[in-house]
Amino acid sequence: MTEAELGEMLGRLCPMHLTLNATGHVTEAGATIRKLRPGSSLLGARFLDLFEVLRPRRVMSMEELLTVSEGRLHLRFRDDPQTALKASLAPLGEGAVVNMSFGISLLDAVGDYGLSGADFAHTDLAIELLYLIEAKSAAMEASRNLNARLQGAKIAAEEQAFSDTLTGLKNRRALDLILHRYLGAAVPFALMHVDLDYFKTVNDTLGHAAGDHVLQQVARIMVDVTRSDDTVARVGGDEFVIVFPKLRDRHKLDTIARRLIERLETPIGYNAEECRISGSMGTVLSDQLTGVEAGELLHAADLALYAAKHGGRAGHRFFDPSMIAPPLPCAPEPPDCIN
Repeated sequence: MTEAELGEMLGRLCPMHLTLNATGHVTEAGATIRKLRPGSSLLGARFLDLFEVLRPRRVMSMEELLTVSEGRLHLRFRDDPQTALKASLAPLGEGAVVNMSFGISLLDAVGDYGLSGADFAHTDLAIELLYLIEAKSAAMEASRNLNARLQGAKIAAEEQAFSDTLTGLKNRRALDLILHRYLGAAVPFALMHVDLDYFKTVNDTLGHAAGDHVLQQVARIMVDVTRSDDTVARVGGDEFVIVFPKLRDRHKLDTIARRLIERLETPIGYNAEECRISGSMGTVLSDQLTGVEAGELLHAADLALYAAKHGGRAGHRFFDPSMIAPPLPCAPEPPDCIN
């Protein structure tokens, strides 16, 4: 067998081999081992200058390499990345052939050097491990995609569960959760109950499609008038609740209400018709009632709302404790029957 034929055979069977001459210099290198150091020439370099022999220790020359028991070596590149390798050395003429493998460093090496199955002999067990790695990577990617879809579906379901389908605003369930959270964390807030005036006339004269269109426009107006951290919820047919966290200034709240009334009274176009509505509003501050639950605050805002309606509609009132009707006096107990 010629030297060229021997080199071709070693390259096919041992793509991570190095052929050394009598002085321990590299005369031939397999394709994969060359791929580990693409920027430097292995040929002509001294083997022990390229690699540090970790086991057995104190190997300093070619003569000592050739006397290693069964030719088993544990190596490490001297330059970075200092990949660890296992090797088998076999004498060849006056020199030797060193066949290397990654051992337990295979996973790191595949990532560091961008290796694939084509860089290993078909009989190398590394091929089976690479297949397992690829299968695991594919399974993990499929799992990540599935989890992402499930998370997206969960978010969509939660959005649907806490959103009003017509307007896209929060619904009563979401409002209850938000109020419960604010009350539990002692976050001060203002709660404004809004009821549309003359909305029934729109439904009666132009139909429910026109009414739905008006509600959608009203939702846009409310979102536009409020802050990004405020909550706007539709809690009934034409009833809305706005929660203003950390806002207790009555003047500011009244200014928001007047601006909202002004926007609501701007005619809303629908199929060449004009829909004219307005709004009445009642507001309660969270610290006006102590030790209460969300339902009681909503009731207080409702009392203020109806005070605004009774005052002529298109108005805004703040809750006052005097709005709570006193309890009716108890009827006297009937006298005991005398037999």
